[in-house]
Amino acid sequence: MSKRHLLQTVVALALTASFASAQAQTKPLKFQLDWRFEGPAAFFTLPAAKGHFKDAGLDVTVDSGNGSGGTVTRVASGTYDMGFADMAALMEFHANNPDAPNKPVAVMMVYNNTPAAVLALKKSGIKTPADLSGKKLGAPVFDAGRKAFPIFEKANGVKNVAWTAMDPPLRETMLVRGDIDAITGFSFTSLLNLEARGVKAEDVVVMPYADFGVKLYGNAIIATPKLIKENPELIKAFLKAFTKGAKEVMANPAAGIETVKARDGIINVALETRRLQMAIDAVVASPDARKEGFGQVNPGRLALMASQVSDAFGTKTRVDAGAIWNGSFLPTAAELNILPPARK
Repeated sequence: MSKRHLLQTVVALALTASFASAQAQTKPLKFQLDWRFEGPAAFFTLPAAKGHFKDAGLDVTVDSGNGSGGTVTRVASGTYDMGFADMAALMEFHANNPDAPNKPVAVMMVYNNTPAAVLALKKSGIKTPADLSGKKLGAPVFDAGRKAFPIFEKANGVKNVAWTAMDPPLRETMLVRGDIDAITGFSFTSLLNLEARGVKAEDVVVMPYADFGVKLYGNAIIATPKLIKENPELIKAFLKAFTKGAKEVMANPAAGIETVKARDGIINVALETRRLQMAIDAVVASPDARKEGFGQVNPGRLALMASQVSDAFGTKTRVDAGAIWNGSFLPTAAELNILPPARK
């Protein structure tokens, strides 16, 4: 073999070994969303698509979900390492399964406010929470807004509400048909669903829980206790890469939606871009988030929510706020300083 061929062989072997080493160092991580690949999923699809997770030494698989309750359960079972789920659903799981060996823990707050809202059509005459007394409301039984409605009810003096249950696709349809007077749902989901059914945005009354005395936290990134105990550095790497991607999504939502479309080619790009921007404005870069800091929680507010969820959800045991949150894996305050300027 000539010296030239020998050198080429040595270089090729070195590159192969280097590649194999890099592959070995890349840690696999399964992540489940709370819902389908819609606008807000960009917070996770963009850092995956742009290689932020890979650069952090992670091989992250991002899968769609079918509700926060399912995500919490699958992370608890170990089917997924981490997930994105509603804080109230996480609290409910903890309090109703006190002996479960693997209760997931929230490690980063993303939706500083719950997206839950009450929506009604203006023609119904409903303008304020007080107008809901004696009315017929509708939502799926597992809907976050419906389950937390007793908190909204108490905060606003609403009385004698009757509930109608339905599957999610029928919620807005039944409101448009007049079968019910109002619905609960995520503001940025139900409003757009009503528009898709021919209702103009200006003809809808939206009462976000956060604007009417209900300061519940929304969705957080959760992790398994096993991961927390055995590989805390992996969680830190994930959150740092996620934060980098979240900043890019908020700076350029359209680019974020392109990565969502890559996962679900039939999405309506214009609609999902609006949904993402609404989510950013309402729950990610909200006034409360600016006050507390992106990714973080206020201990007093978290403790109040734990008490409110215990009462409203009628849990088997009281929610222990200290057991459901661990902020020790968060990036530095400087790295978390990613919220865009407030929109006027």
